[in-house]
Amino acid sequence: MGRNTRKRRTPLATKAIAASAALALGGGGLIWANFYASAHESDHQTWGGNQTKAATAQVATISCPDVGQKLTNVPYRARQGVAMELANLDKQITEAYARLASTRDAQAKDPSFVQNAIVGPLKDKRAATIDRIRIDIRQRGGSFDDSLRQLAACTTQAADRTTAGGQNGNGQQQGGQQNGGQQQGDGGQQNNGGQQQGGQQGNNGQQQGGQQGNGGGQAGNGPAAADFVDITRVAPNVQGKPRRLRGASTGTFTTRCGVNANKNHNTDNVIVAPGVANGAHHLHDYVGNQKVNAFSSNQTFLQGGTSCQNRSDLSSYYWPVVRVQDGTQDFDQNADGGGKEGNVGKILNPVQAEISYVGSPASKVTAMPQFLRIITGDAKTTTNGLANANAHWSCTGFENKVQLTEQYPICPQGSKVVRSFAFQSCWDGQNIDSANHRTHVAFADPASGVCPNGFRAIPQLTMRLVYDIAPPVVQNGQVKNAYAVDGFPEQLHKPATDHDDFISVTKNGLANQIARCINRGQNCA
Repeated sequence: MGRNTRKRRTPLATKAIAASAALALGGGGLIWANFYASAHESDHQTWGGNQTKAATAQVATISCPDVGQKLTNVPYRARQGVAMELANLDKQITEAYARLASTRDAQAKDPSFVQNAIVGPLKDKRAATIDRIRIDIRQRGGSFDDSLRQLAACTTQAADRTTAGGQNGNGQQQGGQQNGGQQQGDGGQQNNGGQQQGGQQGNNGQQQGGQQGNGGGQAGNGPAAADFVDITRVAPNVQGKPRRLRGASTGTFTTRCGVNANKNHNTDNVIVAPGVANGAHHLHDYVGNQKVNAFSSNQTFLQGGTSCQNRSDLSSYYWPVVRVQDGTQDFDQNADGGGKEGNVGKILNPVQAEISYVGSPASKVTAMPQFLRIITGDAKTTTNGLANANAHWSCTGFENKVQLTEQYPICPQGSKVVRSFAFQSCWDGQNIDSANHRTHVAFADPASGVCPNGFRAIPQLTMRLVYDIAPPVVQNGQVKNAYAVDGFPEQLHKPATDHDDFISVTKNGLANQIARCINRGQNCA
């Protein structure tokens, strides 16, 4: 998805100069493969199996531009067809990634194999798909920028050219982090006061895949040791919130919807890829509305039932699952979106899932419109950079001191892992969605809390998910018993790819009740 120029971003947490990693629309991805000129590993590797790594391993990547980022003006009647074609682009990248992972012997024998057998055919497929998008948009009265055809080509990079920070390849931050209206840090320039945040600057010379081209993780596509940091060694980086102005809305409305104990999962994403099974290529937890999949409609939502205690809250709250990669597998080890796409390990249920709506420090809030869609964060930061990243990782007892975007915390004994989200809190007053699922909403200014011109404040959705996870062990450049968020297979399970999705569905006047509670400064549930 394209950067929303209407909002000002500054980072919430100081970011490590580490292997960077988020929900963008389809069509972009970073394809990762390990090349081994050794007999230590067979030609046909199965994800999740034990691997013997050759000392001369080399890593190569293929970076594909994210077409969906550029499509900000798609006629409404064309959106279904365009969404399906963007999902095709995602599928093509996934298939190319799988081919890279299963043809290592051929790659080692023929230096031109990747270009001739994988990258070239991928470009042809992408060009045809982009052309179908062009036709679909123009047939329905829209305009299409022909320069987007140039996004068909993907580029290759050798191991020594692959650095942190996504496509910009300079190891620095790209843009800033969406901040959910919170005060931010300084964009990582202070590097946490010199503290280690997942290793020395530049990850001790490691590239994104870890040492010697090892992608790390149980499936070989991450996370790597550099994706973890002992939170007790990170300097405080959380800044204060904006000062409340006269007329601020100071209330809180809490909705209790459980922790998905009934294991309501699927690998669809009805916002980004409606009508496309496995459109997310990773597994989601769902709480709230119980009938959400790729084929759901607004009418379906109204009939879906809810896991929320407040039966008028039919909203859908969904996020990628977290898994611990301890060598075990889960029910989806042989399924699309699961083990077949590098999402492996035991699925962890949060021990707490706190969902609240809060107000604006600058004004009263307007009730959320029915069926409003909001995506926060970016599932493809490994490709897109950090402009739309909104991942927050911490530990209980540290949340008011340290928030991480580009690394997973290793928590001390007795502390639990926390992932939290603060959604966009400004709405354009007209649209419940937009072509790239971003431009109809925005973040308030982090310093003042004021919404951009043309936007109005709405209740800000916040989520706090707590997990009981045994601390991973990092030793000799490797991580054991890692945990990671599910993601697109080529995104390497980077912490920054964390994201969250929301569809507002209420009845019996609940949306107005939430706004009234917040505007009156009450604490409601």
